[in-house]
Amino acid sequence: MEKWNQTSDDFILLGLFPSNQTGLLLLFLILFIFVLASVGNSTMIHLIRLDPRLHTPMYFLLSQLSLMDLMYITTTVPKMSFNFLSGQKRIFFLGCGVQSFFFLTMACSEGLLLSSMAYDHYVAICHPLHYPICMSKIMCVKMIIGFWIWGSINSLAHTVYALHIPYCQSRAIDHFFCDVPAMLPLACIDTWVYEYMVFVSTSLFLLFLFLGITASYGRVLFAVYHMRSKEGRRKAFTTCSTHLTVVTFYYAPFVYTYLWPRNFRSPAEDKILAVFYTILTPMLNPLIYSLRNKEVLGAMIREFGIFSTKKE
Repeated sequence: MEKWNQTSDDFILLGLFPSNQTGLLLLFLILFIFVLASVGNSTMIHLIRLDPRLHTPMYFLLSQLSLMDLMYITTTVPKMSFNFLSGQKRIFFLGCGVQSFFFLTMACSEGLLLSSMAYDHYVAICHPLHYPICMSKIMCVKMIIGFWIWGSINSLAHTVYALHIPYCQSRAIDHFFCDVPAMLPLACIDTWVYEYMVFVSTSLFLLFLFLGITASYGRVLFAVYHMRSKEGRRKAFTTCSTHLTVVTFYYAPFVYTYLWPRNFRSPAEDKILAVFYTILTPMLNPLIYSLRNKEVLGAMIREFGIFSTKKE
């Protein structure tokens, strides 16, 4: 059993996989997913930046989603992989704070971004004449800046509190990154007040936004159902179903982890669910938005010649 200096301010991350051949194979699988996610999201950002046909509010928001997903997976996987391969599970106190800050910033900002994408679809389908005003370039930039600022402020508050908690037990975090709920059991004080604050904060940032997204798409689906054009109905339904798939993959694990009482879930469940929103979702998002989107596929053909065939 690994010995740990209780006088140190640093933490240790117990990790996701056991230190054996099976764990090594699973780690290689995670690294493969990491490469796919990095290439996929970087490609989406590159395409949207270069192709003039993708210079629209919807794709501007999508490029921000790809950027957040890229930062999301980079925050957790490299450190987890290094710890597993080196056999040293230590993470410095400051490093734990930085990792927690960026993770929470991406979590909050991405939730707000997904709600703005739902609003974009709602205005485009239900109020197309107001779209140039409601979703102008300046408005989109203001929304994005607001998301990053709000996410950073919220993250900073939680991170500062977590780092100022007196830890009198083992500093071994039963997780593969510095997640605040996984750090709370190590505290030697009662953290019920903070956990209540987390519940309220999560309700505001997840449930409230999710209800807003659901209401937006309820109106959208009602409008799509009454469309006369079958092609327009099909395109609108494809766009909405794609976004709803991404929202479901993102929100469901978060709601369970941050709203379900700690006594009713295990650390193993938290780690498995964390894999979905920190590793799998960043890989799936560019695949979902590219394979089901003709504009993105067209941009890939124009920029890289993918899927195109040259007749001799």
